Amino acid sequence: MNISFEKADNVNALLTVTLEKADYEDKVKAALKDFGKKANMPGFRPGHAPMAILKKRFGTEILAEQVNKILGQELYKYIHDQKLNILGEPMPNEEKTPAVDFETMETFSFAFDVALAPEFDARITAEDKLPYYTISVDDAMVDQQVQAYCQRGGKHVNVDSYEPKDMVKGCLTELDEQGNAKEGGIQVEKAVMLPDYMKDEDEKGKFAGAKVDDVIVINPARAYGDSDVELSSLLNVSKEEAANVKSDFSLQIAEITRYEAAALDQALFDMVLGEGAVSSEEEFRAKIAEDMGKSFQADSQYKFLQDLRAYLVARIGEVQFPEAALRRIMKSNYPDKDDEYIEKNFAPSLKELLWHLIKEQLSDQFEVKVEQADVLETAKSFARMQFAQYGMTNLPDDVLAKYATEMLNDKKQVENLVARTEETKIAQKVRETAAIEEKTVSLEEFNKLFEEEQKAE
Repeated sequence: MNISFEKADNVNALLTVTLEKADYEDKVKAALKDFGKKANMPGFRPGHAPMAILKKRFGTEILAEQVNKILGQELYKYIHDQKLNILGEPMPNEEKTPAVDFETMETFSFAFDVALAPEFDARITAEDKLPYYTISVDDAMVDQQVQAYCQRGGKHVNVDSYEPKDMVKGCLTELDEQGNAKEGGIQVEKAVMLPDYMKDEDEKGKFAGAKVDDVIVINPARAYGDSDVELSSLLNVSKEEAANVKSDFSLQIAEITRYEAAALDQALFDMVLGEGAVSSEEEFRAKIAEDMGKSFQADSQYKFLQDLRAYLVARIGEVQFPEAALRRIMKSNYPDKDDEYIEKNFAPSLKELLWHLIKEQLSDQFEVKVEQADVLETAKSFARMQFAQYGMTNLPDDVLAKYATEMLNDKKQVENLVARTEETKIAQKVRETAAIEEKTVSLEEFNKLFEEEQKAE
């Protein structure tokens, strides 16, 4: 066997594998013998067909199978042993591969185009300087979150008189020009309205101070700005019918409902943080501030990774890629896409590829290893953040573990979680190694950093 490796330039190479008869002969014989044990041929007992007949009937097919198997094994063994950092898979070079005839030939030669990863140095040392932004949690942010919890923990209560934002329920009856109930007119027994959302101020004003059992006269068409959709919903008629409804209606108020926010008391503390977690407003606010700070850590880390990426890309400078080979690989990976799609996505894919190669170097430098337990913790962290969006901040660990495990059943989710876990570990190692300038900023200032980056792109 002979394997030759010839570089065309720094990022393109030709890898040629030549197999002699001695390289495959024994394996072909063993494969034929194994096949013979299972073969069921007419005129012979199962597994007792003569080797000569088996070779004549199936020898070429088994030879081709074994040669291709050995070729694949030796190809990747060479790449591994020589520590070749290749991009994608080796691609057959048909022009430099001689025609193959398994019936007559004993020596086989196969040529492959190999795309090599560009060489650059992305290692981090104490000489590298990077910022790390921590988002401060101020009283106004805590106030806003406390109010959100109070709103979320509130409830609807029945009241006697109307105030803005209340909900009104009652019987709507269409009136004729004399102000009497219109014969055959529209009547809605359980009409529901939010007067505060009415477009006409005069109609909205008719509800001021209204009480349960009061009867007021309103004009729905004016109230909702002749919106056929809203009238149709209110009056339980089609949009076509609603377009023709311009008359007044009497409304006998049966119920007024008001949403009252939860009181800032122990019941709310227990609902949000778990029973007995805190026992005073001061402790409640402190715990909210702490949780908000933790939730911002993911944003800080994301920003740090973005800054690290931009810093290293700038430090590395221009990188040569095997573009022709990568276009060919991309076309192979997306056989249903046309050339226009490939060209449109080619430049962005090179940027992602460079970042992928940078992370590989950093993982090697810091000996980053991603274990199953690490990925599970990342999944639990994601689940925790998702539930926190709905105010569920005190879920027990077993519940988070259940949802995290479900996420790990999705192959695509797992790939994303592994990548995120690796980035988290890389970020931590970089922070321990590089010269980090710690900066505390407000949420507004933090968001502006992203706006400035977007403008610069």
